[in-house]
Amino acid sequence: MADMTDSPFCRVCREVSGGDFVIFREMVSAEAIVRGNEKTLKMCGFDEIERPIVLQIFGGDPKIMREAAEIIVCANTPLCSPLRRGEILRPDGIDVNMGCPVPKIAGKSKAGAALMKDHERAVAIIKELKAANLGVPVSVKTRLGWSKDDEILEFAQKLEQAGADAITIHGRTKKQGYSGVANWDRIKEVKKLVSIPVIANGDIHSREDIARCLEITGADGVMIGRAALGNPWIFDMRNTKECEIAKIDVVKIVLRHAELHLEHYGEEFGLKTFRKHLLCYFRGFDGVKELRQRLVRVEKYEELGKELESL
Repeated sequence: MADMTDSPFCRVCREVSGGDFVIFREMVSAEAIVRGNEKTLKMCGFDEIERPIVLQIFGGDPKIMREAAEIIVCANTPLCSPLRRGEILRPDGIDVNMGCPVPKIAGKSKAGAALMKDHERAVAIIKELKAANLGVPVSVKTRLGWSKDDEILEFAQKLEQAGADAITIHGRTKKQGYSGVANWDRIKEVKKLVSIPVIANGDIHSREDIARCLEITGADGVMIGRAALGNPWIFDMRNTKECEIAKIDVVKIVLRHAELHLEHYGEEFGLKTFRKHLLCYFRGFDGVKELRQRLVRVEKYEELGKELESL
């Protein structure tokens, strides 16, 4: 998720929930990678603790998508300079975003969900990435369709034929955005049509949802996105019962997340860019309305610690 699933957040998820899940990082622009944009290249960097990790790229030009993937994995390409090697490590997989509904991506860039309307270009992107012999799996994250939820039935088969190693399907159309209910039954249909792994996504908020989604879809796994914000322990499958986190544990996790955030982004921005995570951590808690209002103004780590002492 853009601006949310960065390295500090993913490190916290791994520290809290263990190693029984794969991290998919926030999508980055293939064109920006090829241009050598420093901010984008830093977004691709990760800590070894985050493995297994998949980096997600978006774009509409097959050649640029291939070039960006080659830079990321440093796969026999002169474009991977020593400077970039210092920022980027070889990930365990490359994921292509073909489902983002944001107008800036699906409109102007002709990427994300727009590729569901242009099967020829979507297929060309996968073929280019596979031809590059990256040495890592190439997967696709998409939706049920642009406006109709049965569009995925044809699209998924074409992606498989093009060489995609796996496909993650969000159970809504681009037109739906995040409204309505995810259609897990349609994902079940796709699972029966293709032989590559299918990962189900959408409306998975708890361990019960994970079990129910897998039962209904027959999918090989589930992907959790928005439900992980402020809830990095959702990936912890080591216990048989749903984890119940006490407020004191949440405080410890928040402070650790803040520490990693400052380490990654530096003191210049302080905790201003961390505030969005703070609101997620304390949603649904009773009696913290005033605390949440103060948290959106916090700028220093010490200030955050004092505010959380009240819990």
